[in-house]
Amino acid sequence: MSSSHTALDPTAEPRSELAKQVEQEHAERHSSHGEVLRDIILGVADGLTVPFALTAGLSSLGSSNLVVIGGLAELFSGAISMGLGAYLAAVSDSDHYDAEYERERREVERFPKTEEQECYEILEKYNIPHDTLTPVIKALVSDEAQWIQFMMDFELKLEKPKWYRKYVSALTMGLSYLIGGLIPMIPYFAMSDVTHALFVSIGITAVVLLVFGYIKNWVTVGTKRSAFYGAFQTLIVGAAAAGTSYGIVRGLDNEHPVATQ
Repeated sequence: MSSSHTALDPTAEPRSELAKQVEQEHAERHSSHGEVLRDIILGVADGLTVPFALTAGLSSLGSSNLVVIGGLAELFSGAISMGLGAYLAAVSDSDHYDAEYERERREVERFPKTEEQECYEILEKYNIPHDTLTPVIKALVSDEAQWIQFMMDFELKLEKPKWYRKYVSALTMGLSYLIGGLIPMIPYFAMSDVTHALFVSIGITAVVLLVFGYIKNWVTVGTKRSAFYGAFQTLIVGAAAAGTSYGIVRGLDNEHPVATQ
């Protein structure tokens, strides 16, 4: 009777709607794609600066064809290298997690009292009384799998990598580098005068670096001040890389001229 009475209670529905509204307003907005975003940032940042610096340096030799061939060779080899590097890094993270999990499992089996005491030490850092923790920890250690997972999460602070992470990371990093690196090369495809192409490439890349740096910090930090700082920082790094590369190649060419015809 009490349950049917509660279901027919006219005040129950308004409270339910209010609860839903409060939950929606309080919904926490956290990004669940931090690793993918990191790969995109690294790939695009390297893609914008490294090929741009190389093509700027090669342009000092005066041959548009040389810039295109050298730039494409670096672009594809760089994209493959970045993708493989990301893949190997993700595999290493997975292997490290598995090794630590197995080590923690052995410790729980061999030294249960020590591991149980560590559970108390971990949770007592949050100012929870020892007596309050006892029933919680007793329930935790009764399930060995959950006990090990607790130690992985709170003692070692390691998150189990998803099985597809290595593939997504490799693809994301490689494609990001390829797309970022194509941008400063576009003028060299369209213009025969390498000097004009260089200045157009500088202008395009400068704008893209500013926009990319702004968006990067806006997404990761979330404030306009950090976004403007990110734009300025990214532009300075790109300009320094290109200027250094151009100066080195120009200096080497003056000492040992390269035939471009």
